Order: sequence, then C-alpha cells, then structure tokens
Amino acid sequence: MDDFEVLPLHRNKNFLKVCCAVINSEWPRSETARLHSLEASCDTLPTSLVLVKNENTSKVVLGHSKITPIPSMLDSCFIESVVIVKDQRGRGLGKYIMYKTEEYIKTLGLSTVYLSTIDKKEFYSKLGYVECQPVSIYGNFSSSINKITAPMIKPSRKTYMKKQLI
Repeated sequence: MDDFEVLPLHRNKNFLKVCCAVINSEWPRSETARLHSLEASCDTLPTSLVLVKNENTSKVVLGHSKITPIPSMLDSCFIESVVIVKDQRGRGLGKYIMYKTEEYIKTLGLSTVYLSTIDKKEFYSKLGYVECQPVSIYGNFSSSINKITAPMIKPSRKTYMKKQLI
C-alpha cells in the first residue's frame, strides 16, 4: 500500500468536490449539504479523511471516512461513514482506510470507536469490532427516549459495533 495515503480533508480542500461525489454515489444527498458537512472537518472532531492513490504527479481519490464526537462519551468517537469507490472495492482498501482512521483516532487520545452498519457487520467483525448497544452522537441515547413514545419507535436495521483501541 505504498502508493496510498489517508489525508485529513481539511488540509487538502482540493479533494472536497471529488469526496462529495464519492460519498453521494453511495448515499445520495444534495451537493450543497454534503459540501457543508465536509467543510466542517478539522484537526479535532469532526474529521473527514480521504484515501488517495499517488499516480505519477497526481493523487486520485479512492475513499473517505468521517469521524464525529460523541458528546456524552468524551473518550470515544463515532465513525459516521466509510466508503470506497465502487470499482476499487475488494482490494483491501476498506481495511486500509479503517486502519488509518483508527490510527488518527489514537492521536486524539480516544480509546473507543463506535460505528453502525446495515450490511457490513462481517467486515467490521474481522477488524475487531463487536456488537454493542446503540449510541447517539447527539447525546445520551437512553435518556432521549421517552418511555411513553418508545413503543412507537421503529426498530432500526442498523447494527451498532464498537472497538477498544487503547
């Protein structure tokens, strides 16, 4: 993987539009809203990371990951999204960007990583993630559900997973 790098998007803003297109190819959203979200990337959190391949004198975007804080868990973070360009999948790039994303998280002094997935549970399990209770990146999940309205909440198809880094 010597030809590949994972770079902070906020220090490489020339990749904003391409990153937007890569993410929107998997999870369509307005370009304006997506760019606004990507432009929030910073050295702390939220942080967007971009996977690039060095080709001659240029860099080609092959993937993206986004890490967000969990306000109620100061030693933890949430990997909000991971995506690899469709025609580049199956080459170990997802594993590579996850490894580099976890390395970045460690530099922030965080010890636990959470994520949710609908169809990639086996992939994340192979990387050391285990199933866990749902977490909310907006605060305390359990206190935000009113016991009266809880039965009306549709069950999520998402599987929540976590990994201890330190």
